[in-house]
Amino acid sequence: MTGPHPVRVALIVGSTRTGRFGPTVADWFAGRMGRRRVVDLDRIDLATAALPDRLTDHDEPVPPAVRELGERLAAADAFVLVTPEYNRSFPAAVKNAVDWFDAEWAAKPVTVVGYGGDADGGHAAAQLRPVFGELNAVLIRRTVTITKAWQRYASDGSWPRRDPELDEAVDGVLDQLLWWANALREARAKTPFVR
Repeated sequence: MTGPHPVRVALIVGSTRTGRFGPTVADWFAGRMGRRRVVDLDRIDLATAALPDRLTDHDEPVPPAVRELGERLAAADAFVLVTPEYNRSFPAAVKNAVDWFDAEWAAKPVTVVGYGGDADGGHAAAQLRPVFGELNAVLIRRTVTITKAWQRYASDGSWPRRDPELDEAVDGVLDQLLWWANALREARAKTPFVR
């Protein structure tokens, strides 16, 4: 399952609201990814990325924040998007970040770690599938969805409390994401992707 080089995974924290829970979920998932020695993690927080909310025209210069984030996305072999579910969808900051870029997503795998209160992030993940498909990214079948995320603290204060089903879901997601990352990296090296 592993290639000759570590897989560079961009872990994107999609929530930007005050009091957000996204960094907690991202910390947990990053810890699980860190157990895989074949992963080189680049954590990207949209709350600090400073992406403008107005897209430029094709003939306008790209803002520095967009250029900097674009370089990081272009260097990634795979993406993990940690996103809350708001009103049965994903937040505007996620769509803004996706829309600023194009070739940076192409021919690379994406998975979603969705979370919510009564919702589990599944609607957000499902709605991202056609969005990333339009950009020629491969949204893998497996995702991680976490319902009642704020209520999943263990008695010692750690998050999330032990859950074999959630552990199994994470292992399955990482196995599939790394397989796709290696396969697509090899394919891109042999033949440049044509958009």
